[in-house]
Amino acid sequence: MSSDVRAWIGTVFRLVLAVILFWSGFAKLFEGGDAMRRAIIAYRLGLPNGLVDVIAWGLPTLEVILGLLLLVGLFTRWAALGTALIMTAFIIGIASVWIRGYSIDCGCFGGGGDTTAEGRDLRYTAEILRDLLFAGMAVWLVAWPATKLSLDRGPRPTYDDQLDTDDIDTDDIDTDEIDAEEPTA
Repeated sequence: MSSDVRAWIGTVFRLVLAVILFWSGFAKLFEGGDAMRRAIIAYRLGLPNGLVDVIAWGLPTLEVILGLLLLVGLFTRWAALGTALIMTAFIIGIASVWIRGYSIDCGCFGGGGDTTAEGRDLRYTAEILRDLLFAGMAVWLVAWPATKLSLDRGPRPTYDDQLDTDDIDTDDIDTDEIDAEEPTA
């Protein structure tokens, strides 16, 4: 796959993740800390109240910051790594409540908290698959952060990258002649 195609794929992934992170972060921030606290407590992780408060405001704020960085293409690799880690935490959290038999709304786009068991398996499956897709997009950007329409300058090609070695016929090069040349002063 050419680097140009890879850059355009990365651009689409970067913009999709930016929209998702903005949407989820702003939805949580506009609901306020109490709604987010309820969503976090529903996971029944036994976190201290102080940590729940920090997560209730910190997570949506982090999502908005990562979304902004991805939108403009600045520090793309780091923003994508942060996104991949967040998505991994979401997957673990959803799997955890599913395994333990709880029925919650994940609170991924606001809301959250306890809910009925109706449709739980399908809901959790869809949420995990969705977050796996987003994590995969983020991992792509960690591996290939150079994208189009980005403030990142991206990796610069080295001289070796620019040199097309397929055009050189090495059989025509006489290495003995090169070694025999005297350096000029």
